[in-house]
Amino acid sequence: MEQILLFAVLGLGQGALIAGIALGVVVTYRGSGIINLSTGAVAMVSGYVFWALRTGFFGFSVPTVPAVAGALGSALAVGVLTEIAVFKPLRTVSPLAKLAASLGILLTLQATVLLIFGTQPQQAPSILPADPVTVLGVTTPVDRFLLTALVITVALALGATYRWSRFGLATRAASENEQAALLAGLSPNSVSMANTLLAALTAGMLGVLAAPIIQIDSVTLPLQVVPALAAALFAGFTSLWIACSAGILIGVMQSILYYLSTQSWFPTDNGNAMPGLQQLLIFILMIVALYVRGAGLPRRGELVEQRLPAVPLPERLLRPAVLAATAAAIALIVLPFDFRQALTNSMIGMVIVLSYVVITGYVGQISVMQLALSGTAGFVLSHLAIRLHIPFPFSALGATLLATLLGVVAGISALRVRGVSLAVVTLAAALAMEQALFTNTSFGGTAGVSVPPPRLLGVDLGPGADFRGLDGNEPSPMFGFLALAVTVVLGLYVANLRRTGLGRRMLAVRSNERAAAAAGVDVRAVKIAAFAISSFIASAAGTLYGYNFGSVSAARFTALAALGLIGFAYIGGITMVSGAVIAGLLSTEALIPHALDKWFGIKGTWALLFGGVSLIVTLITNPDGIAGANHRRKTARRAARAAATAPSTGRTATAVGTGSAGEGPGRTTLDAKEVAP
Repeated sequence: MEQILLFAVLGLGQGALIAGIALGVVVTYRGSGIINLSTGAVAMVSGYVFWALRTGFFGFSVPTVPAVAGALGSALAVGVLTEIAVFKPLRTVSPLAKLAASLGILLTLQATVLLIFGTQPQQAPSILPADPVTVLGVTTPVDRFLLTALVITVALALGATYRWSRFGLATRAASENEQAALLAGLSPNSVSMANTLLAALTAGMLGVLAAPIIQIDSVTLPLQVVPALAAALFAGFTSLWIACSAGILIGVMQSILYYLSTQSWFPTDNGNAMPGLQQLLIFILMIVALYVRGAGLPRRGELVEQRLPAVPLPERLLRPAVLAATAAAIALIVLPFDFRQALTNSMIGMVIVLSYVVITGYVGQISVMQLALSGTAGFVLSHLAIRLHIPFPFSALGATLLATLLGVVAGISALRVRGVSLAVVTLAAALAMEQALFTNTSFGGTAGVSVPPPRLLGVDLGPGADFRGLDGNEPSPMFGFLALAVTVVLGLYVANLRRTGLGRRMLAVRSNERAAAAAGVDVRAVKIAAFAISSFIASAAGTLYGYNFGSVSAARFTALAALGLIGFAYIGGITMVSGAVIAGLLSTEALIPHALDKWFGIKGTWALLFGGVSLIVTLITNPDGIAGANHRRKTARRAARAAATAPSTGRTATAVGTGSAGEGPGRTTLDAKEVAP
C-alpha cells in the first residue's frame, strides 16, 4: 500500500501536465468551438524554448525568469499566429474541418521543432524545488505537490473569470448565440482570440514547469493531448473543474498502473512489463466518459456553419482508370528502382486514403483507426503465412477479413459516437493499438515480423521476382503490378459506390442523421456498412504493405503517422477517388516526396512541414481539396460551353451546374428518391 501511495504521488506531476493541457482544450472549445489537437504541441514548443534559453542552445544562456518569460512568450506567439492565420478564417466551417486544421497546426509545430532542435530528447532544468517531503509516511519530491496546487489554482482562477467577469459573460454569449452576441456589440473574433491566448498560456506554463519530470521531445508532449482529451470528455468540454480533476486523476492512475505492471503476478510480455497499458487505460476512460456524459458535444450557436466538401457524382470511370493504369504499368517498368519503389508506396497510400473517402468523405466520420487497422492486417498476415503456412492469396484474404472484423466491432461500439467525438475516441484507440498490440512480442514487437513474398501458381509476385524492369534492380515490377491491380479495383469500387443506393444513403446520413432516419434510412446499418467497407480497404493496404517491405513494423503505423495521412487526404480531396490518388502521391515515401528528396534534397521533416502548412492552406483557400478544385473548374467550363451553345441548340445550362437536383453530370445534392432506401 505504501508503494501504491508513492506512485500515486509521483503521478501527480504527469497528472498536472495532463490537467493543464485539458484546461487549454476546454478553454479553446469554449471560445472558438475548436477541439485543438495542437494544445500539447504548444506545451512542447514552450518546453523546448525554455530548455534552449537556459542551456545556451542559441549561443547564449539567460537566467530562469527571462527564460520562463521567453517560453511563455513563444506560447503566446503560437496562439496569436494560429488564431489569426487558422482559427479566424475557419470560424464558420464544419467541426471536422476545424479539427483537421488543428491537426495541421500540430504537424507544423512538430516539424518546426524537429528542424530547429533536432530529434534528440532533452532534459530541461528544473524550476520548482525538488526537496523531499514526507506525506503519510511516503517521501516524495515536493515539486509534484507544487505542480498540482498550481494547476488547481489556474483552474479556479479560470472558473472564477468565466463565471463572474464580463469576459466570461461575453464568452458564454458568443458560444450560445453568435448573432445575438454581435447585436449586443460583442466580437466573436476577439472572444476567440482571448480564449486561444489563455489556452496557449496555460499549456505553455505547464509545458515549462512539467518538462523536468517528462522529457522534452517531439512525440511525448504533443501526444499528451490524448489523455487530456479524455479529461475534457468527462468535463463535457465545458467544466474547467472537472477537466482539471480528471486530468490529475488520469496521471495518478497511469502511474499506479505502471507500478502494478512491474509486479511479479502481473501478466508479462516475454518477461517484460506488458506494453501499452497506459494508452489502453485512456481508451477505456474515453468510452466510459462518452457513456457517462453522452456522445454529443455541447452545441454552439454559430452564425454560419458550412457543410463538409461536396461529393460530386462520378462521370466516366472506365476510360480514366484504363489510361491511369496503363501509364502506371509502363512507369513501373521504365522508372529507376528507387522511383519504382516510391510509386509502389504511392499506390499503397492511395488504398489507405480510399478508406478515408468512404468513412469521412461519404459518411462524415473521422476515424483515426484506419492506419492501425492496416497494421493489424499486416501483422496477422505474417502469422497466417509463417506460423500457419497459409499460402497467398488466402493468407492475405484471411488477414484482411480478420482486421475488417475488428473495424466492424469498433464501428458497432461507436454507433452512438459521431463526428468529432469519433475522431477523439479513435485517436485514443489507434494509440492503444500501437502501444499495446503492435509492440507486444506475441503479436508484433518493436523489431517487427517478416512476411514471405506472394506466390501464385508458382509465379513469384513479390518485390524480389526475376523480372526487374529496364534497370534490372529490385524491387521487381511484378509486385507493383499486383499493387496496381488492387488499387484500380478498389478505386473503381469506391467511385461506383457513390452511384449506388448505399452510397446515396451514406450521403444522406452525412448530411443529417435525423432527416435520413425520417426518410426511412437505417442509420445504424449504413454506419456499420461504412465501417466494414472502409476497414476492408484499409486492411487490404496493410497486406500490400507487408508484401512490399517483406516485414511489418510498428514504427510505420503510429498515431502521428495516421494523423499525417488524414492531412494528406484533406489536401488531395477527401470526398473523391481522384483526391485519394493525389494524397497517395503526396504521402510519406511516395513518389512526390521521393522526387523532392532526390532532386532538391527536401526530405523527412521538411516534407512533414510542407504537409502541415499545405493542410492549413487547403482548408482555408480550398476546402474541397485539389481534386475538388479541379472538378469545379471542369464543371464551370462545361457550363460555359453549354451557355455558349444554348441559342443554337435550344438547350439551357441549368442542368449542368453542381447544385441542380436534376440529372446533370456534376450534381452533388440529393433528391427524395435518392434518399429512399
